[in-house]
Amino acid sequence: MLLLHTTIKLLKLGLVAHYKAIASAINIPVILYNVPSRTGLNINPATCLELSKIDNIVAIKEASGNISQVAEIANLCKDNLNIYSGNDDQVLPILSLGGLGVISVLSNIIPKDVHNMVKKFFNGDIAGATKLQLDTLKLTSSLFSEVNPIPVKAACNMIGFNAGIPRLPLIEMSDTGKEKLKNEMINYGIKLK
Repeated sequence: MLLLHTTIKLLKLGLVAHYKAIASAINIPVILYNVPSRTGLNINPATCLELSKIDNIVAIKEASGNISQVAEIANLCKDNLNIYSGNDDQVLPILSLGGLGVISVLSNIIPKDVHNMVKKFFNGDIAGATKLQLDTLKLTSSLFSEVNPIPVKAACNMIGFNAGIPRLPLIEMSDTGKEKLKNEMINYGIKLK
């Protein structure tokens, strides 16, 4: 247990040193991206607090999927770290905890609806925002049925944007996945080319 605690502490110190080095080398705002499913490492709330003290670290795209963690980040960091949802299926829960928006995959194919979801929330139309969040769940799920960005590239190609194919080691979406994605897009009302 002591070894695990020491390892976690060293990872936190390493993350802080890494982001400090990046932030000090540039003069633009930095958005942290917490996506443990991709990196194998979670930026925990205490680390977010430490990073929020660096002047040009201004926000986090929070994609841990852990709403309790988002609440803790909001509570610890207050206005020193803006929070954006990194999960299209958790936009409203994150907005309700003080999030400012979403850095979205879904918006590549239905930008107006994603925009309206956030706008309705901030305009006080919680019921309208909730309806949009719930209406998009199946489509969102299909966009994450294979490794991102494989499905969204396929979806963009289906609506007439030439997104090409993923670069290796990613490959094109499976035929079964494409069919399911196509059906969800049609069911949502998206016109395909």
